[in-house]
Amino acid sequence: MSKAGIALLKSRIMRRSVALSSLALFGLIFPAAAKQPVHARHAIVVAEEPIATDVGVAVLKTGGNAIDAAVALGFALAVTYPYAGNLGGGGFLLVRMADGKSSFIDFREAAPAAASRNMYLDASGNLTQDSVLGWRAAGVPGTVRGLEMAHRKFGHTPWDQLLDPAVKLAHDGFTVSYAVSQQMEQAKSTLEQFPESKRIFLNGGAGWQMGGHFSQPDLARVLERIAKEGPRDFYEGETAKLIADAMSANGGLITLDDLKNYKAVERKPIVGKYKGLEIMSSPPPSSGGIGLLQMLGILEGTDYAKSGFGAAATIHYEAEAMRRWYADRSELMGDPDFVKIPMRGLLDPAYIAKQRASIDPNHATSSSDIHAGKFAPNESSETTHFSIVDADGNAVSMTYTLNGGFGNKVTVPGAGFLLNNEMDDFAAKPGSENMFHFIQGEANAIQPGKRPVSSMTPTIVVREGKPYIVVGGPGGTRITSAVMQVILNVVDFGMNAQDAVDAPRLHHQWMPDEISMERGFSPDTIKILQGMGHQVRVSNAVARVEAIVLDGGWLMGGADGRGDTKAAGY
Repeated sequence: MSKAGIALLKSRIMRRSVALSSLALFGLIFPAAAKQPVHARHAIVVAEEPIATDVGVAVLKTGGNAIDAAVALGFALAVTYPYAGNLGGGGFLLVRMADGKSSFIDFREAAPAAASRNMYLDASGNLTQDSVLGWRAAGVPGTVRGLEMAHRKFGHTPWDQLLDPAVKLAHDGFTVSYAVSQQMEQAKSTLEQFPESKRIFLNGGAGWQMGGHFSQPDLARVLERIAKEGPRDFYEGETAKLIADAMSANGGLITLDDLKNYKAVERKPIVGKYKGLEIMSSPPPSSGGIGLLQMLGILEGTDYAKSGFGAAATIHYEAEAMRRWYADRSELMGDPDFVKIPMRGLLDPAYIAKQRASIDPNHATSSSDIHAGKFAPNESSETTHFSIVDADGNAVSMTYTLNGGFGNKVTVPGAGFLLNNEMDDFAAKPGSENMFHFIQGEANAIQPGKRPVSSMTPTIVVREGKPYIVVGGPGGTRITSAVMQVILNVVDFGMNAQDAVDAPRLHHQWMPDEISMERGFSPDTIKILQGMGHQVRVSNAVARVEAIVLDGGWLMGGADGRGDTKAAGY
C-alpha cells in the first residue's frame, strides 16, 4: 500500500475510533437511548407514572376513546403521582379527532377574587415565600372542570366508570415505587410543615419506603363524590366547603364564590407550519405554542442541522432562537382575557426573519442586547404530561400541574389532596425572578380572576392529514424548548420516538444569560460554544418529554428515561 493509502487508512481508523468513543460516552450517560420505543398497532399511552399508564390503556382496550383514557388517566395520576398529578391544580388538554376536528381546553388555575398585584411583597417591597409555600400560594383549581369539559364534548364512556380506577387505587392503595418514595423524601422539609401533608404523604413522619402500601381514604371519598356528582361537588358541594373552610381558617384567599365561579375555557389551538408539517399547539394563556412556532420559524430559515445533532453549530442556532423567544415571552405574554397579546406580530414572517438575521453564525449574542419586540397595541417545576392515540386515530396531548413538586405543600383536611402554588407563575414582582429564575413583566402581573402565563406546550404534529407526533412534558420554562428539540430530533435528525426523548437537551431562556446543557454533550462541543461566547452550565436534566410517533403503520411510544415513565399499548 502506498504511503498515501496508509495515511488515508489511519485517518479512517482514527475517525471511527473517535465516533465509537463518542457513542460510548452517549450510551454511558444515557443508557436508555439504546432502548427501542414501545410499538403498538392499535392504540398507545405514554405517561409519567406506570400505574396510571396502565389505567389509560385499559380504558382504550375496553372501547374508550383517547379522551376517555385521558380523563381516567388524569384522575388516576391524582392518586398515584401526588408530586404533580392532581385535583388541586390545573392545565391544558389539546385534542385532535380523527375527522380533523380539534380543540384546546384551558383549565389553568385562576387568581382568587381577593388577590392583588403586590400581595407577595413585604413592607420593604421584597418578595416573600407566600407565592410558593402555604395557603396563600394557591390559585383556584381547574382540573376537575377541565376533565369534565373534555369528557362532555368528546368522550363517550360513562363518567363514573372513568373515575372508578382512581377510586379503587385511593381506597385499596397501591405499592409505593422507588421514584414516588424519593419524591416524598426530598420534599420532607416542606411537607412536614403542614399536619395533613405530614400525615398522608410522609406517613406521619415515618416516611414511605419503596414497597410500602399507600392508601388514601380521604381522597377516595372525594373521588367517589366527583364520580357521582361531577364537578358540582368540587366547586359547589362538600369538597368545595372543605377547601373554603380550610382557606378561611389558615389565611388563604380562595372562597366558595371563587370555586363556584371558576370556568374551564375552550379555545382554538394555535396552528403553524414547519417544513410542510402542521404544528398544532397551545394558545395563550400558555406561551408554549407561540414560542414553539417562533423558534421553529427562526430555525427553518437556516441550515442549522447540517452539522448534525449535538454539534456546536447546531446548538448555537438552537440556543440563539431560544434566547430571542424567551425575551419576547418575558414582557409580552399574559392572560388573553386581560391583556392584548401581539400574536400576529410575534409570528409574522417578517419579524421572524428579522430575528433570524440578528443571529451571528459564529458568536453568541449577549442577552442584554436582546429585547422584546415592539408591536402595534391593537394586535390581537412541577408538572406532568401524557400523550394518547386511540385505535380510531384520535389524539390527546395533556399537561397539568401543581406548579412546584407537591404544589404549595398544603393538603386540604378531610379531602386528602394537595393544592397548587400556581400564583408564583404570575409576575409577583414584575422584573424579578420566579421559582424558575425567569423574569416577567407587567402583562403577567396579578389580577383577580386572571390566569398566569404557562410554559406548558401540549402539541400534535400532523403529516398528510394524520397525527405524526404527539408530544409534551413537564419542566417549567424548559418545557417549550424541550418539546421543540424532540420534534427536531424526529423531523431533522431522523430519530425514533425513544431516542428523540432520551437524547441530551439544552435550554436558554434569555436571562440568566447561559445555556443549560445536560450531561451527554461532548466536552469539546462545550469548549467550542464557550469560545463562541456562550456561558454554559452543565445540568442533570432539562425537562422531561413524553412522545408518540406514528410511522409505517406503527404507533411508537417514547417514555423519557429521566423519570419513572411508561409507554404501553396494544
